[in-house]
Amino acid sequence: MYQAIVFLPLIGCLIAAAIALAGARARHPGGLPQAGAEDHAVDHGPHHHAPAVAGGGVIHPSHHEVESHEPAAMGSREAGLITTGLLGVSALLSWVAFVYVGYYGHDARVPLYTWIAAGDLKVEWALRIDTLTAVMLVVVNSVSALVHLYSIGYMHEDPYRPRFFAYLSFFTFAMLMLVTADNIVQMFFGWEGVGLASYLLIGFWYLKPEANAAAIKAFIVNRIGDFGFALGIFAVFALTGAVGFETVFASAKSLLGQTIHILGHDYDALTVICLLLFMGAMGKSAQFLLHTWLPDAMEGPTPVSALIHAATMVTAGVFMVARLSPLFELSSTALSVVTIVGGTTAFFAATIAGVQMDIKKVVAYSTCSQLGYMFVGLGVGGYSLGIFHLFTHAFFKGLLFLCCGSVIIAMHHEQDMRAMGGLRKELPVTFWTMMAGALALSAVGIPFTPIGFAGFVSKDPIIEAAFVSHRFGAMYAFWCADIAAGLTAFYTWRLMFMTFFGKRGDWSATLPSAHDGHDRDRRRCRDLRGLRHSAQRRMR
Repeated sequence: MYQAIVFLPLIGCLIAAAIALAGARARHPGGLPQAGAEDHAVDHGPHHHAPAVAGGGVIHPSHHEVESHEPAAMGSREAGLITTGLLGVSALLSWVAFVYVGYYGHDARVPLYTWIAAGDLKVEWALRIDTLTAVMLVVVNSVSALVHLYSIGYMHEDPYRPRFFAYLSFFTFAMLMLVTADNIVQMFFGWEGVGLASYLLIGFWYLKPEANAAAIKAFIVNRIGDFGFALGIFAVFALTGAVGFETVFASAKSLLGQTIHILGHDYDALTVICLLLFMGAMGKSAQFLLHTWLPDAMEGPTPVSALIHAATMVTAGVFMVARLSPLFELSSTALSVVTIVGGTTAFFAATIAGVQMDIKKVVAYSTCSQLGYMFVGLGVGGYSLGIFHLFTHAFFKGLLFLCCGSVIIAMHHEQDMRAMGGLRKELPVTFWTMMAGALALSAVGIPFTPIGFAGFVSKDPIIEAAFVSHRFGAMYAFWCADIAAGLTAFYTWRLMFMTFFGKRGDWSATLPSAHDGHDRDRRRCRDLRGLRHSAQRRMR
């Protein structure tokens, strides 16, 4: 069963990739297309269905999803159905495993084969199935299956659907490899696979310059964190002689008091290892200073946003810290850093979300903020609290992203909330569905009782744990998280009111028009010409 859970998405990826290659060969039988032949990602300016602005202008959509008029490749629908069906089976089996492991305590280790055998380094490829893995299997496969199903309709006009579904399934397989890893090297394999797949998905519309730039930015920023993660793995092997979790955890206490000599100074070995590992988590989970790739990742299709920001890539760092908690528990300094960084991220990302006009970027910065809450929970020792918030957040944040996609499609690919308003009557199902997600995100519930929406029952315990913790930085994280909770309610309902209430055009006075956009372009050209003439005079 466990092999099927992990490898069914890979089978779907290979089938969709084969259909994509066959479609590409049928579309261009003479070889590669000439430059400019594929125009599926070219931004030609405002769509002819773009909403009108008061005064007769047209909205200038600087950030919108692209449309295509090219015919779909043969087998496009089949690719979506096959990958979605396989993900559905994997999701159902994940729930079976969740009950079998979580309720009955039947942990398992499924060895596959010896992957690396070189000197003292022996790495086995095995699937580690315990309670933490079971929770992540449910999160990853359930949300991914729903995103696949949603994408069948959302991407039905895109001629490159097989390639899209191949990327989605590969993304899911890489995440499953990460959460079922039995050693740090195998985890790093899944870690890098997720990074590669996210690069491909964010840059799916690869002829759109903004998508290319966003994909490259995400890839490079994550390489910074991954460099620290790799150094942490090297340090673990150098000090323990092993990379398997059981062996490393058993040897952890022997590292107490040991030092690592770096640049002429001696540092505590466990603190250095944990900080290096956490550096990788900061990049993957978009924490403060390494968060800059997250909002730009909105350039990918909306289903990509739901998959990356809800269930997979951004939760990898939280999972990694929880998985390696036996190491982090022995370094109070590292846990204090985790707590402070998490609190800072929760606060500052919430402040940015409160001023965004792009509907997807509001939800993206919200994700960054909620990840900060998870790290606060981990940092103060509430590992189950952080993972519980990860579990609830994955579902209501995935719901919010998919609802954003419904709004964007209804607005003819416009993402600026200033062009919206009054959609409650036009999109009643989307409105009530998004209302459920907003109530969960803003943590609506009855105080001093366990009655409330998902965010209430998972977020508030983290704030309480930070308040009662005696760890250095916990009180700072408490105030950051407490203030961020209020800011979360503000930006959530700001999004709801600007999108669904009022009248269309209530906010259009603050919206740039196409004419304004052309004026800005002309002013930039004049400035550039002035700089060029000034430089020429100086050269003379």
